[in-house]
Amino acid sequence: MNEVSLFNIAPLLQLLALAVMLAIAPLSWVWLKNRHSQLTHRMRHLTLITLFLTFDLVLFGAFTRLTDSGLGCPDWPGCYGHVSPVGASEAIATAQTAMPTGPVTFKKSWIEMIHRYLAMLVGILILTLAAFTWRTERSLWVWPSLTLVWVCVQGAFGALTVTMKLFPLIVTLHLLGGMLLLVLLMVQLVRQRHASNLTTHQAVPIWLYMLTFICFISVLIQTGLGAWVSSNYAVLACDTYPLCQNSWWPDMNMDKAFELWRSLGLDAEGQPLPFQALTAIHMVHRWHAVLPALLLLLVAAGWFQAGLKNPARLLSALLFLQFATGISNAVLGWPMSAALLHTGSAAALLLVLTWTLASTRPRRSTHIAATFNRHML
Repeated sequence: MNEVSLFNIAPLLQLLALAVMLAIAPLSWVWLKNRHSQLTHRMRHLTLITLFLTFDLVLFGAFTRLTDSGLGCPDWPGCYGHVSPVGASEAIATAQTAMPTGPVTFKKSWIEMIHRYLAMLVGILILTLAAFTWRTERSLWVWPSLTLVWVCVQGAFGALTVTMKLFPLIVTLHLLGGMLLLVLLMVQLVRQRHASNLTTHQAVPIWLYMLTFICFISVLIQTGLGAWVSSNYAVLACDTYPLCQNSWWPDMNMDKAFELWRSLGLDAEGQPLPFQALTAIHMVHRWHAVLPALLLLLVAAGWFQAGLKNPARLLSALLFLQFATGISNAVLGWPMSAALLHTGSAAALLLVLTWTLASTRPRRSTHIAATFNRHML
């Protein structure tokens, strides 16, 4: 693996051509299904399809990490300079023979390349959305443009994930970037619906709107902490709940746990990362989970009182799923199904919060407004 050129752009044009071919299917389906509809309706449909595929991409990225397939092709953007593992079969076979359980096997190479193909497909669809918005809906150009910029940033993080050998900080930022891409697409979809007068902003009390925003930030931070746990393989540092290693306060090394600029499995000085650091990473994720959980319960109750009953029920169900899968990851030995559901429910929580924030507007209390006006007069 060390002899492989980390950046090999030889297959880049072929990969771009493959991405365009893959994008033909969803683009054709959207245009044919809505051929008698207005262009704005087609764009909304395409945004929804892109959001769905991006959600799949985030989950498949988690699957790639969980199967240790992140270095299945140790160069970028292709696989040993080829478009697929088929062309790289000789190099993969050599690497697999040298290390049968190593990072490069035929299965892992295919998982890694499928992840890249899906990422390129999403990129082409986002580019298409931006291009058509610039041409036909110029009043909505901001969010598609931000989404296009961000998907390019995500591509850069994807390349660095491989070329920097699963550097934990890069892997964590890559997962957070995928979540933010979902958020941007969701805002874009809501804006399109508002522009077409399909929905209007529902007024909610300003305290509830601000509480929802604070909850969104807290869930995003918790997602980042979860990504830090996963990228450092610290899930199994605690295999019981609520105790960890038969203690409420196990032996931990906080200083080493949050040294950000270091390689996988090593500390900033290049020494093996102590187990106490992995324990600290795990426990901080557990402790912080209490805050977003409480905020989510408060937000769900507030939404229910404000008439947002369906989002409130969905938020509550997702919170329960997060709690159940989080415990399952520890006590059941990090099963694949629980790990994927944990990532998926975190993404779904962010999407529900984003949908509600984008679909509502803060309403000042009439009592506060009257008091303010009286003092002003």
